[in-house]
Amino acid sequence: MRHVALTPLALGASLLAASLAHADQTVVVTGQRASLASAIAAQEKADNIVSVVSSDDIGGLPDKNAAEALARLPGVAVQRDQGEGRYVVVRGLDADYNSVTINGALVPSPEAGRRAVALDVLPAGLIRSLTVTKTLTPDQDANALGGSIDVKTLSAFDLPGSLLSVGAGASHDRLTSQTSPNGNALWAQRFMDGKLGVAAGLSGEKRKFGSDNVETGGAWNGDRLAGFELRDYLPVRERYAGALNLDYRPDAASSYALHGFVSRFSDDEVRDRLTVSNVKKGDLAEGVTDTARVERRLRQRKFTQEIRSLSAVADQRIAPQWSLHLEAAGSRATEDTPEALNDGRFRGVSNFAGIGFTDGVKPQLIAPAAVFDPASYALNAITLQQRYSKDSTRQLRLDLTRDMDLADWRGALKFGAKTTRRDKDNDTNQWAYNSSKSSSGNYWGPGPTALTAFVGDHQLDYALGTIGTAIDPALLRARVAGLPRAGARLAVESALDDFRMKEDIDAGYLQATFSRGPWWLLAGVRAEHTKFAADGFQAAGDKIGARNAGRSYTNWLPNVQARFDVDAATSIRAAWTGAVVRANFSQLAPGVSLDSATEATIGNPDLAPLKAHNIDLGVERTIGRDGVMSAYVFHKDIKNFTYSTNLAGSGAWAGYTSAVSYANGDSATVRGIELAWQQPLRMLPAPFDGLLVGVNGTLTSSSADIASFDAASGGRAGRSIRMPGQSSRMANLMLGYEAGPVSTRIALNYKSPYLLELGADVLDPAQDRTVDTQKQVDFSLQWQLTKRVALSFEAANLNNEKYYVYQGEKGHNAQYERYGRTYKVGLKASLF
Repeated sequence: MRHVALTPLALGASLLAASLAHADQTVVVTGQRASLASAIAAQEKADNIVSVVSSDDIGGLPDKNAAEALARLPGVAVQRDQGEGRYVVVRGLDADYNSVTINGALVPSPEAGRRAVALDVLPAGLIRSLTVTKTLTPDQDANALGGSIDVKTLSAFDLPGSLLSVGAGASHDRLTSQTSPNGNALWAQRFMDGKLGVAAGLSGEKRKFGSDNVETGGAWNGDRLAGFELRDYLPVRERYAGALNLDYRPDAASSYALHGFVSRFSDDEVRDRLTVSNVKKGDLAEGVTDTARVERRLRQRKFTQEIRSLSAVADQRIAPQWSLHLEAAGSRATEDTPEALNDGRFRGVSNFAGIGFTDGVKPQLIAPAAVFDPASYALNAITLQQRYSKDSTRQLRLDLTRDMDLADWRGALKFGAKTTRRDKDNDTNQWAYNSSKSSSGNYWGPGPTALTAFVGDHQLDYALGTIGTAIDPALLRARVAGLPRAGARLAVESALDDFRMKEDIDAGYLQATFSRGPWWLLAGVRAEHTKFAADGFQAAGDKIGARNAGRSYTNWLPNVQARFDVDAATSIRAAWTGAVVRANFSQLAPGVSLDSATEATIGNPDLAPLKAHNIDLGVERTIGRDGVMSAYVFHKDIKNFTYSTNLAGSGAWAGYTSAVSYANGDSATVRGIELAWQQPLRMLPAPFDGLLVGVNGTLTSSSADIASFDAASGGRAGRSIRMPGQSSRMANLMLGYEAGPVSTRIALNYKSPYLLELGADVLDPAQDRTVDTQKQVDFSLQWQLTKRVALSFEAANLNNEKYYVYQGEKGHNAQYERYGRTYKVGLKASLF
């Protein structure tokens, strides 16, 4: 059977290809054309609609991690953190609605409150392929509303012969003028007459960079501003990863594999800032000054995220018509933040007159010279925080397949079962020191308090204005290093974020596939039974008690998919599928804070899972060996959409004015169209026959119904919003050229504005926070110096794109951040 899926814009000239060697030591050199062909071939083998990026593609553009590599695909957008891709949005659905697997094993999330896997922990250089599945089949986990992302690492059976390659490079950040190293090594070889394959890889990167930020946090009252912050970030990020894959194929009927992967990502960040608040008249009009509080504040923290995955797989033909698949896997994700300096706060010894701002998009501070003098500030508070979260999964799977011939139809009947056990834990501790000699024991004791004792002579390099002299985090830590911790511990704050959750899923499925002539059909059903339990705490004042909750439920998910080949090059596909995604852990966390007799913050472990019915319809036509044109439309009906709300005035919270929690919405929809075209232009006369062009675009729309307490009417009210993370327009443009030893390209990634989050009053659209249009231009060049050595140059963010979030209307800043350009030079050599 031939199954063609949605083909994306294949990307990247091969940095690995120069390293692939046949057993006779002949080096195989591939390029962009080979990448296009391999992407199409991988997708044609799929039984459903998928988009694929191969290792050749990932190595060809300045994509530092898996998230940025995936951003080149149709229907896929990336959410960035300080200029680096972190989370992936598929078809307008937020990253928490997607699932990620490594070599088939579910990847849990290192972050305490999320399901989303931050894909910047996975370095691109170690990945063999990335596959985004957009229509699930019954034999796949149903936990993806947008898409399921499968990461595969290198296998020795992926190659025609042995491989040993090493690479090294350096990147340069223009904003901070910092240069950072990176390197990787890959080895693969077969033994025992080619029956045993061993592949191993190592990758490492240390990146020093910076960003300049100004944000208001939504402190707008019409066109007047109640406060804002100038922030200077200096992070150092390190990524290290290793993979070891053992594959044993003793005969054509048997295959066994053991795949191991570990990734370690750390982010060591210093954030120095100047904040304006407590304006005498309440808020500021642009260009008009007033008296206000000004503070200098510092945060310094380092967190480390680790992902470990180990999977064992056995495939066996047990009879002429029967085959067996067995799989056991375990994964663990952790995030460790060992005692961060959460906030070192210095407040002006008195409020400053003459404070104001200009420019609502990137507010510029108007202030007298005294604001930038350290002698004007005294220590106000020091808070510390320690956090450790762990998310672990264990899974067992069994599949049986029986090949069948029914008259003119050929097909297969497949059924199986899978059990998954997931544990999510979080432990947080917080401490605070201030000038109060209260019985709580958090007095910081005698010693210096003037800001002059905590700074040197280094002025912050802040391009969006002036902040002042840099604060030394080591001096702040030393100030409280010898003080007792017991009395300074914030018991309520430490307990409310602590939780332990268990999510057990038992699944079974049945599916049948049939093909005859130009027709291919799949029909089946999957049932998933979920048992959920959560343990946390409830606080009323300084009294803390346990809170426990749990529930169980079963979801039935029918599935029908079909394909019709119009001719050898053209196919039509249709699919009706189901999916179910459990609510985010931060929403399910059982913590309850009764802040007062009229105010509360409530977790909701009783949230129902999100369920979706999806319809996909598309047509695709291949062009020669490595070109394609495609168009796909999709529609998703989603039940139980989860959102933040105010429960005041209802049920147990009838007497409250604010009871912030989470609720299930009645319905939400996402619909759109994906268009793609990619082709080498061989038909043009030389030298233009080396050109390659690729274009893909996605148009989407969405709506979701939400409701909340309305203070004006004293009852519940609702409105319709866009799904968070959904851009109406996404596009990729690529123009490449390949001739002889040279391969180069320039690429544009574009996405229109999207809703980031709702404001405190979810009924007020003026409080919605929206990420503005983002366009990023990247360039890459590879020169094959010899058959074994390749030199590369990459430039990211050539257009110096900014990250801008606005509140309500475009002129009202919520966050403005600039990162600058990054350049990278690399050398890769094949040793055999």
